[in-house]
Amino acid sequence: MGSEEVPPTTSQARGQGEFEFDATTNQLTFTIVFGGLSGPAVAADIHGPAAPGANANIVVAFPVPQSPISGTIRLTDAEVSALLAGSLYVDVHTSANPQGEIRGQIKN
Repeated sequence: MGSEEVPPTTSQARGQGEFEFDATTNQLTFTIVFGGLSGPAVAADIHGPAAPGANANIVVAFPVPQSPISGTIRLTDAEVSALLAGSLYVDVHTSANPQGEIRGQIKN
C-alpha cells in the first residue's frame, strides 16, 4: 500500500504476496501480484532489514517487475533472521514514484 511507503504515497494501487520459507534449505518461494499503479512498474524488490516506517537496502531485485512475480531465492543467514523478525518488505517502483509507490512487509 502507498501508505506503507516511507515517505507515504497517495497511490490507490494494491498488492499481495504469498511466501513459503523452507528452513532446511533457506529457500523462499514467492508469488507477488499488484495492480492499479500510476504507471508501469520500473522496479520491484525485496528490501531489508527494516521495520515498518523505515527504509533499507535491496536484498533481491526482481529482473522483470511485471505482475505476477514468482520464483525461489536462497536467503543468507542474516536475511533469514530478518525474514523471521518481519523485517523484509516488498517495494514496487514507478516513474511517478521512483522511491516506491507501494510497499508491504513480509509477515510470517
